Amino acid sequence: MRLFDTHAHLSDMSLNSQLDQVIQRAQNAGVEAIVAIGTQPQDSDQCVRIANQVEMVYAAVGYQPNGCLEATEDGWDVICELAKDPKVVAIGETGLDRYWDHCPFDIQQAWFHRHIELSRKIKKPLVIHMRECESDIIDSLNRFESPIAGIMHSYTGTVDSVQQCLDLGLHISFAGMVTFKKSDDLRQVAKKVPLDRLLIETDSPYLSPLPHRKQRPNEPALVQYTAECLAEVFGMPVEQLAEQTTENALKLFGLE
Repeated sequence: MRLFDTHAHLSDMSLNSQLDQVIQRAQNAGVEAIVAIGTQPQDSDQCVRIANQVEMVYAAVGYQPNGCLEATEDGWDVICELAKDPKVVAIGETGLDRYWDHCPFDIQQAWFHRHIELSRKIKKPLVIHMRECESDIIDSLNRFESPIAGIMHSYTGTVDSVQQCLDLGLHISFAGMVTFKKSDDLRQVAKKVPLDRLLIETDSPYLSPLPHRKQRPNEPALVQYTAECLAEVFGMPVEQLAEQTTENALKLFGLE
């Protein structure tokens, strides 16, 4: 089974402190590639270092919206320089968040637009964080010419919003939350995503999937359970869904 974890915070100490074992367990589970996600300049740099040390790991670099209050021009310069690295395959984690009150929304929006512009300039897809702000994300993206290359990461939005994201050209990625017993509505949303736009992720060390929801930290090896859940949703063998989502990721990230 070929699996691609499109979103893992490998720089987090809970994973980084045992990185060799985390990578080995991922390989044993059939994971052939992982994108290590940056949330600010320091851990973006660490993600790039990991990617250059571990063949199966790639990196994304950016400012996560909840940290944008501390964003600086010097930090942005670091991210723009890191983005040139051949093992950087995406820009982000960027986006918007109305759930947490860590950063004024207008500041989040300004930095989100800068990430979009960088993504378009260097032709690397976006990794988009969206929490309780579906219409705001779509309004921001509609300011730019479509199609937009990118991922709605750990998607938890509505059927209407998922269609608008698809219309913009985005891929839709599901994490462990889609496996939760209470997530029937989210599984119905997943059914609306065309197979060639579907991705899977762990968002590790967060959102451990069933049947390992109590495991801390979550890790890339567990992406297999999200694949199993979605294979059941789509009524297909898990090997087929894993193959499809891996091919989708390879194409999106320019790794074919």
